Amino acid sequence: MFLFLLIVGYIVAFVYTLTTSFKNSKRLAAVETELTNLKAQIATGGVPIAAPEPEEPLLGAEEEDTPRPQAEQEPEAELPIAARAVADEETSAAPPARPKESFESKLGARWAVWVGGIALGLGGILLVKYSIESGLLSPAVRLAMAAVFGLLLMAAGEAIRRKAVPGIAASYSNAMIPGVLTAAGVLTLFGVVYAAYGIYDYIGPTFAFVALALVAFATLGLSLLHGQALAGLGLFGSMVTPALISTETPNIWALFGFLTISWLATAAAARRQRWTVVPSLANTGLGLWALGYIFASTTVQAEPVIFSLLAMIAGTIWIWPGNRFDLEHHSAVVPSADEGEARSESDKERRAIRVLRLLARSPLAITLTVSLAAALPAIAFIISGSGLSIHPTFAMTAIIIALAALGASRNFAVWPAIFAALTAQAGISILGQIALDFVPVLGNAPSISLPATSVGSTGDIAAALLLGAIFVVFGLTFIARKGAQDEAFAKLWAVIVALFPVWIGVTSFATFGNLSRDWLHAAYGLALGLTLLASAEWLHRKNNEAYKWPLNALLVGSFAAFALTIHALTEGLATTLLLPILGFGYVLATRYRPWPALPWVMAIACGFVLGRIAWEPTIVGPQNLGTTPVFNALLPGYGIPAVLAIASAWLLRNWPGVRAKNFLQAIASLMGLLAIAILIRHAMNGGVLNDAQPTLGEQSIYTLLTIGMSGVLMTLDLKSPSPVFRYGSMLAGVIAMFNVLVAHFLALNPYFTGENTGPWPFLNLLLIGYLLPAIAYGGLAWYARGKRPALYVTLLALSGAALGFAWATLSVRRFWQGENIADWKGFLQGETYSYSVVWLAIGVLLLLLGSRFNAKSLRLASAVLVFLAVAKAFLIDMSNLEGVLRALSFIGLGAVLIGIGLFYQKILTAQPKAEA
Repeated sequence: MFLFLLIVGYIVAFVYTLTTSFKNSKRLAAVETELTNLKAQIATGGVPIAAPEPEEPLLGAEEEDTPRPQAEQEPEAELPIAARAVADEETSAAPPARPKESFESKLGARWAVWVGGIALGLGGILLVKYSIESGLLSPAVRLAMAAVFGLLLMAAGEAIRRKAVPGIAASYSNAMIPGVLTAAGVLTLFGVVYAAYGIYDYIGPTFAFVALALVAFATLGLSLLHGQALAGLGLFGSMVTPALISTETPNIWALFGFLTISWLATAAAARRQRWTVVPSLANTGLGLWALGYIFASTTVQAEPVIFSLLAMIAGTIWIWPGNRFDLEHHSAVVPSADEGEARSESDKERRAIRVLRLLARSPLAITLTVSLAAALPAIAFIISGSGLSIHPTFAMTAIIIALAALGASRNFAVWPAIFAALTAQAGISILGQIALDFVPVLGNAPSISLPATSVGSTGDIAAALLLGAIFVVFGLTFIARKGAQDEAFAKLWAVIVALFPVWIGVTSFATFGNLSRDWLHAAYGLALGLTLLASAEWLHRKNNEAYKWPLNALLVGSFAAFALTIHALTEGLATTLLLPILGFGYVLATRYRPWPALPWVMAIACGFVLGRIAWEPTIVGPQNLGTTPVFNALLPGYGIPAVLAIASAWLLRNWPGVRAKNFLQAIASLMGLLAIAILIRHAMNGGVLNDAQPTLGEQSIYTLLTIGMSGVLMTLDLKSPSPVFRYGSMLAGVIAMFNVLVAHFLALNPYFTGENTGPWPFLNLLLIGYLLPAIAYGGLAWYARGKRPALYVTLLALSGAALGFAWATLSVRRFWQGENIADWKGFLQGETYSYSVVWLAIGVLLLLLGSRFNAKSLRLASAVLVFLAVAKAFLIDMSNLEGVLRALSFIGLGAVLIGIGLFYQKILTAQPKAEA
């Protein structure tokens, strides 16, 4: 009883001290309010006449009779607007930087205080320890003396605070002697109450809980006088109190009710003192209590946990930080956008500086901790495995909705908006995975047939779709109310609205829905798409530059929502066709709305089509693909999207957005080439699409197709210059050259593979595999002269010459060896001699063509072939040929070399005369 009377006396003394301090702070608050109103009138260009003298003095009767200087009696309204703006900016400027504190100041003014406070607390503990060990006093007397010692420390702290020099509080705010003494007294009282309960059993758990709570709350109140550190100590005591008191019948409502009251008291104190650290710690403590209870209990009573977390979020919205950091709350100081247009440039710069300062003081730590304290328990509800008093999905949904409301209601609540969206998506994904884990395995239970609807519960689907709708409502509300003032946050909410409702809907459909046909998810996607499209049109009609970015984000989100509807109602070929048709509709809308995102929607649609092709190249499944060449599901599945992409690129040829136009041109070219290539693959592979290695004939068609694409892109670039056409044409040529090097000469060469070349002497595999690509390369090189870099043109010509050389060489071998020209058959003497004749003939032909068309690349190719013929004659013919064939080989070589030398002599002799 004596201990209880001491605590009551402590509370009464605290209330009296706090009441006295509040009287003065109330007067000071009135002065600050009047000063804020005056600054608001100056900033908005009003007539700031000096305020009339109040009927009652605000700062004491002594100041009422003090005459004001003449300068203060002159009204500010007579100053020019620019001068008043500069004066207001100077008054709101940050204070000058504080000089660096000396080592002596740290040692004498700070460390001495900190160590002294610790020593006092330790001394009290040692005194109690000594009395216990010596048996000098009874436990009750020891506890009473310790309580008195704690109260004396707090009284000493209050006495010193009232007589302290005013400058000390500003210079040593984190080392104030009154606060240190008060903290030591608080620790002593905490120890007294816990010792009376936990060591001596003088008091029961209920009385101990109430006593510790009273000490903690009183400490929070005293922190208004002694600073944030003492508030942290009181918060720590309130958070630790439930853990110190054990009972066989815990009351969860009482536990979280007490924690909620502690949080609210901390928030109220922080609102008055504008603290950010202690509220962040309060959020963390409440979140840890929720997590600990959820994971440590076998049966979880979810309602009090949810109530406590919702109270924390609501307190963040309305108590602290509340609206103290919102841009709208500072509209009296920061001019609006409409007023800024009528003001000078200096006023606009001043407004921007103030906005930046406001954002710099934004309580990011509070919003981050409140987001984690709400999001982690929300996920814990569905993964803990404990028995919950309510459905875990409903518990998660309630917390996420509240967190999203915080993100949509305050300008500073960036983290709550982000965490609400991420937690919703993660929660739905986890619920889906949990549901899929209960799907029976057909191999182990062949008699069980899965239901045609879904594996998820109706509650899971309802929660997912509700969360998606909530994000749309909250996001659009924020954009409408605050988007013009906070463009950055409006962009974030636009991304959330465009991305997460669709993402959540897709996850719900993929895990809970009927994959063959799902009308519920289809209706959700349709409603979501129409809402986002209508919102984009609504923002367009506002004709505000701040809404440009959110408008385009919502536009892209509408396409994604419609795509969800298409996937929910269709499959296979129908889905592949409807996606580009939908994207083409957005392209046609460019005739009515100049929205930059419209062309990108078609590009995204083409990307979806390419993704579906990569997932299932047959479009309709291998078992449903017909074997008829060309006229099968591949023709519309690849052809129609390619045609729509090409039509979109043509319709947008004059679109001002260069990137979107170029991207569409590139993807249209790719899809057109892919459509033709896949039809060729299907036709030449027996009506089957698989990973079998192509033949030389099939690969040759691909090479010819790539060369043709290079020429087409070059022509388009000449008619409508575009970097996509320019570099795309050269890329296609390089790919074709790579195919020649790898496939035609090595991997698919019939000399190495043993592939039959066919019975016809000229119209055979060698014609399509080598001669036709050689001619195509020659024509492309000729067409590219003067239009593309010289190195690229030279490589094209050399590729054509190499293919022509390969055709001639392999044709000679086919003439001597027959249809099969595999390497294992060896070489005949006549065959060996024929190679020399043919190589020299081709070399001479290339030399003549190079001279005729002034093509240095052809003359270089001629020189390479002649060099090969010379090397062959001396290295191979000398040892393998016999008799007259050996003599004829060298005679022919000599004659050709002399002729070439004479030809070059004439050319080199004629060149100086022509130049002269």
